[in-house]
Amino acid sequence: MSLLLRNALLLDVTTGEYAEGDLRCADGRVAETGRGLRAPDGTRVIDLAGAHVVPGLIDAHVHVTASTADLGRLGSMSPAYVAAHSARIMGGMLDRGFTTVRDCSGADFGLADAQAEGLIRGPRLLFCGKGLSQTGGHADLRGRGEHLNDDHPCCAGVGRVVDGADAVRAAARDELRKGADHIKVMASGGVASPTDRIDSTQFSVDELRAAVEEAEAANRYVAAHAYTARAVNRALDAGVRSIEHGNLIDDASVELFLRHDAYLVPTLVTYWALKQEGREFGLSESSWRKVDDVLDAGIVALERAARGGVRLAYGTDLLGGMHRHQNHEFRLRAEVQRPIDVLRSATIGAAELAGRAGELGTLAVGAHADLLVLDGDPLADIGVLADPAKHLRHVVQAGAVVSSANS
Repeated sequence: MSLLLRNALLLDVTTGEYAEGDLRCADGRVAETGRGLRAPDGTRVIDLAGAHVVPGLIDAHVHVTASTADLGRLGSMSPAYVAAHSARIMGGMLDRGFTTVRDCSGADFGLADAQAEGLIRGPRLLFCGKGLSQTGGHADLRGRGEHLNDDHPCCAGVGRVVDGADAVRAAARDELRKGADHIKVMASGGVASPTDRIDSTQFSVDELRAAVEEAEAANRYVAAHAYTARAVNRALDAGVRSIEHGNLIDDASVELFLRHDAYLVPTLVTYWALKQEGREFGLSESSWRKVDDVLDAGIVALERAARGGVRLAYGTDLLGGMHRHQNHEFRLRAEVQRPIDVLRSATIGAAELAGRAGELGTLAVGAHADLLVLDGDPLADIGVLADPAKHLRHVVQAGAVVSSANS
């Protein structure tokens, strides 16, 4: 299969500059770029008449199985039912321009294989399986009177409860056995968990290091859910590669990010959405009241990290019917960042985090042919990315047009 896009403005995300020319895709990759390219027989040719072309977007923090904000319900749902919802959620992400996503607990090898084989429409899926949580931690979704029943391997829940370094090590090995691209640990309390506090730290340092050691042994890495500076800093010292959320980091956190060459994945839009709509989509009243603890702090944390030179990746963490707000993260981040820097976090930054630099998030020859055709310049107006229904003309994934404005 071959596709030739003529007369485009092609964005080099690294330099932030456009080049006029053509781009040809073949066998799912970018085959060549330049002026006046020739189309081999059988090539589909689209004249873009000067439209802007950017790499396909990468959301580095999603939960494609989260059809509800009541995450505790997922474990009791039929996995087949959850998969059907996941297919719908993933299709929506693709139509919004996200050609790759990193799932941060819930998705498994079945969904990743189904997408890769073309059984469902959706972004390329980088998955971790189930997130690891201590008893009473962020992925322990039991109420106070409930007993543990989420350890079945086919359970559709987002987490598994493990205590002690040996148990963490065994669980990490099990997720890696099933093909996990990364390991997710819950290193602090959170909004959606019923029995913890946002300002708690979770897992001992030995437990965190056990997860890191197992991931590194498999040439993978650990992502850690953490909010407060205390939780973030101990996770970074333990060797995690990415901090998810990090709304309450401090200057010492910035220094540790730089020292360990780690990434921050802010998820500003989920707190905005949870405050507006969380209860409508299943968030409990007690969890909804936790949102205020992190809502306003997120933009301050992003500004502190960006100013300090921390590596950033784009993430959203949306749940239930709130997935539709995925692109609003662009507008929120643009309050403190330049549009090019926000776009970099959703392309080359997220690709580097995932260990896919040069393959994803770029229009370079040899990369996966994932790209967006836009009616407008996102570097001049972030709304071009924040409002895909108005500005997204085509989504190309693996060299094929998979979504178009008029389709």
